[in-house]
Amino acid sequence: MSVRRLEGKAVALTGAAGGIGSLVAARMQSEGAHVTGIDRLPCKDCDDHVVADLAEPGDLARLGERLASRRIDILVNLAGLQYFGPFEDQSADAIRTGYLVNLVAPAALIAAVLPAMRARRSGQIVNIGSVMGAVNYPFFAAYSSAKAGVRGLSEGIRREVQADGIAVTYIAPRAVRTAFNNAKVNAFMDATGMKADDPADVADRIVDAIARRRKDVSIGAPERFFTRLNALLPRLVDAGLAGQASKARALFPS
Repeated sequence: MSVRRLEGKAVALTGAAGGIGSLVAARMQSEGAHVTGIDRLPCKDCDDHVVADLAEPGDLARLGERLASRRIDILVNLAGLQYFGPFEDQSADAIRTGYLVNLVAPAALIAAVLPAMRARRSGQIVNIGSVMGAVNYPFFAAYSSAKAGVRGLSEGIRREVQADGIAVTYIAPRAVRTAFNNAKVNAFMDATGMKADDPADVADRIVDAIARRRKDVSIGAPERFFTRLNALLPRLVDAGLAGQASKARALFPS
């Protein structure tokens, strides 16, 4: 009989109704976890669910209170919102919504569950970022900068709770073949030859990283290389991305 690595763990998973979230929920359940899905829609693949809009301050506050009152062994911040296009074409409300979902909500939910985790001296925070959080992409500027914030948040929280028995796992996928990508994003990936991973494979990697309590996981060998290169020689990466920026610009004629 195989060992179920998350046996008895109570999991709160945002974005649970999405293309990757539903797969992650099913895999965590198969590993023995009880999964509470959080999304704007009911999460049929979860043990129970909370319907909430992470961009609405009232919903986020109520969700934080609910999680704070329950035992949560693992918080998985997976929900995300992506904008692709000229930065100035976004309204102020659209920019605000993106940062709320991608960065503010994860931070608020972490703050909600940490006190109980500290008291038990156990728990795990899992933040799903993006390779674009390390290599900031043109025409994805708001999304990239929010994910860069999630990366920094993960590192800062990890250093803060390292003596409290709490693990912090940061996972950076690259592009995935889901409805998260609209027609323009797919056209951009085709024009640039950008690889998109199978969502089932990405879900496997996410759950394995959670079960192993890994610290940092970046999916894709080329992406790991460019992450290191961007950290050391960002102006060299500027030149390397100029061609991709030109192809993206062509998709948005003035």
